[in-house]
Amino acid sequence: MTLPMTLNDLQTPCLVLDRPTLQRNIDAMAAIAARLGVALRPHMKTAKSIDVARIALAAGARGITVSTLAEAEYFAPLVTQAGLADILYAVGITPQKLNRVAALNQHGANVIVIADDPEAARAIAAHGIPALVEVDCGEHRGGMDANDARLLAVAAALGPCLRGVLTHAGHSYAGRTPAEMTALAEAERTAITTAATRLRTAGHTIDIVSMGSSPTLRHAAHLDGVTEVRAGVYMFGDLFQAAIHTHALHDIAMTVLASVIGLRPAEHRILVDAGGIALSKDRSTQAPGLMLDYGFGLLLDIHGAPTHGHATVVHAYQEHGVVALDPTHPFPNLAIGDLVRIAPNHTCMTAAAHDRYHVVEGTQQITATWPRRNGW
Repeated sequence: MTLPMTLNDLQTPCLVLDRPTLQRNIDAMAAIAARLGVALRPHMKTAKSIDVARIALAAGARGITVSTLAEAEYFAPLVTQAGLADILYAVGITPQKLNRVAALNQHGANVIVIADDPEAARAIAAHGIPALVEVDCGEHRGGMDANDARLLAVAAALGPCLRGVLTHAGHSYAGRTPAEMTALAEAERTAITTAATRLRTAGHTIDIVSMGSSPTLRHAAHLDGVTEVRAGVYMFGDLFQAAIHTHALHDIAMTVLASVIGLRPAEHRILVDAGGIALSKDRSTQAPGLMLDYGFGLLLDIHGAPTHGHATVVHAYQEHGVVALDPTHPFPNLAIGDLVRIAPNHTCMTAAAHDRYHVVEGTQQITATWPRRNGW
């Protein structure tokens, strides 16, 4: 790309990332982690960008979390160059993938993996890879209850490769008020510190006590006994996180730039060239208990402002988005080819189909293009 360019020079649909908003979000969460006395290990599964990681690390992050080995391989040079402690691969791993991790560690990346099964733990130990025991704090996805006998069995199987414990309160997304989020954060903290205490009592050295999501870090009353928190979506934000009080609506840093391809005044609708592929088909804000359903995204103007009111993408075909306009607003002064932006329902899923960010700084001028690392 030859700079300077503006949004009008881009092919749609594509991602737009507002750097000042990104920086504000990163700084705000770093301050919360510092106040709570824990290290922040940002999860890069949403951003998948070295450029975003550099900003998070400059704000004080001690390391990073990844969700794919492709991400680990991509971020490894940055981590080693920055002199960071490690990369945490926070997804259960199979023996077939361990050689890739071992190769990274041989070159100084120090990738840590997780385990909740004694057989998998033995395979990890055979490769000499550091690991955390995964604990289930209520989501019932990976891990085991903090009081389960298997906790000690997995730790024993890891032997000297054991570094600590990890949990994730993914069910915090079911919280609807700050008070509920605070209670979920405390349940998460209690589960992981209970597991750490059990293992220490059994004679194991536990250096890492890892928990967290953006909502629970944002609303935790205290994090006594926890050493680090993994949060990620806070950097970009989205409509769902705004709905559950993780951040304000104006803190959404990433939007999808789209073009108007159809005008339907009689139906009070427009069509855009961003559909299910560009926006994803995640309908998080359709969940019970939320005040507003944003469909597949909220229509914004080219500046990223909600000047069209509650105008939402109600149908997401593969490459078509149908926007139902706000009935309290007049039909917008838009023509075929005009640009709009769409705030994502779930930013992690929306970003997944795109290979880069077009960076702006509060204007329509593009100041940089940052690549993403997709794949596994």
